[in-house]
Amino acid sequence: MSVLLKEFKEFASRGSLLDLAVGLVLGTAFTKIVNSLVNDIIMPPIGMLLGGVDFANLFINLSGVEYATLAAAQEAGAAVISYGVFINAIIDFVIVAFAMFLIVRQVNRLKRAEEETAPTVKSCPYCKSDIALEATRCPHCTSEVA
Repeated sequence: MSVLLKEFKEFASRGSLLDLAVGLVLGTAFTKIVNSLVNDIIMPPIGMLLGGVDFANLFINLSGVEYATLAAAQEAGAAVISYGVFINAIIDFVIVAFAMFLIVRQVNRLKRAEEETAPTVKSCPYCKSDIALEATRCPHCTSEVA
């Protein structure tokens, strides 16, 4: 049992697990912001341009009884297809995916810049000539290089 607890402690204390937890919390908060952006800022003007359409209230009623709003139909327990809510979810996803793309793109750009500036040569400790990082023997003085 103590071996299991020790392994779990090692797993939980890894930096990558903590990074994942922080990313999950930030992602959840970011999703709330994006939902508000879509529902409260983007969709109302689009709905107004399309003749006062409220996307969150677009639905297909399958019950045959007439309901004025999606909330009224759901409260009555009617079977509905909420395609307006689905449209909002698609827009949410596109915004989140694009934001994540921009973040990953920037991180990749920083990694490439770091790799380009990384040294490709080292100095031979004996003759002080520049040699490749992977070299185990100096091509100039033939000394073994660790």
